[in-house]
Amino acid sequence: MDLEVCIDSVESAIAAERGGAKRVELCSDLLEGGITPGAGLIASVRRRVTIDLFVMIRPRGGDFCYTDLEFEVMREEIGHARRLGADGIVLGILDQQGRVDVARTRHLVDLARPLPVTFHRAIDMTPDLPAALQDVLATGATRILTSGGAPDVARGIDAIAHMVQAANGCIAIMPGGGISPDNIVAIAESTGATEFHSSVRTAFPSPVRFRKQGLAMGDLRDREYRRFSVREENVRALVRTLERVSAEQVGARFG
Repeated sequence: MDLEVCIDSVESAIAAERGGAKRVELCSDLLEGGITPGAGLIASVRRRVTIDLFVMIRPRGGDFCYTDLEFEVMREEIGHARRLGADGIVLGILDQQGRVDVARTRHLVDLARPLPVTFHRAIDMTPDLPAALQDVLATGATRILTSGGAPDVARGIDAIAHMVQAANGCIAIMPGGGISPDNIVAIAESTGATEFHSSVRTAFPSPVRFRKQGLAMGDLRDREYRRFSVREENVRALVRTLERVSAEQVGARFG
């Protein structure tokens, strides 16, 4: 069983690798659910970790229905990610009806080859998960990241289990969204998934001592003086839990 950790910094990438993660999904602006990271960040992470590096390709926050110009940006960013040493690409495109945009997604999957492509949680915003699964299969993507169409994995367990069964090994179904050491065993046992995605982020205060009151640089108040990072020990706790579950499954199979 493998763990993918969602990160937005070099420090978090290093912590994920030291904690035993199989790969990292690199984004920027996780407050928006993740957008394409800059070239400098991709290059810096690539230099410092040897585990698989998957890069998010998402030109902005908000919905997943993109203009022609935004689609052009996505094409360009895939090329940049490949040249900077990415091992995989993460993306998702929907049409105006909220369905998977098969033609555009297939175009980007072909452009990314031979790198594997994960279709991200845009699938959770579709009106029909079983239909969306079949649509993603038609694009040639190799993995789906999903919370089962629910706000978090714990509430989407049944839907994820159905997706794993329907996929029948043709595409990996990776639960993600609210995974922790407290619930990952139940998620693994209930869904039959073998790959898992977690941000494992911890908030900590900014070291800045002077704090300007009544002024914020963004829409979220009190954001300037809080930071988020992945901690090695939290990743290790998830990895060890997965290793234990995997060992128990092997023992039950051959015992």
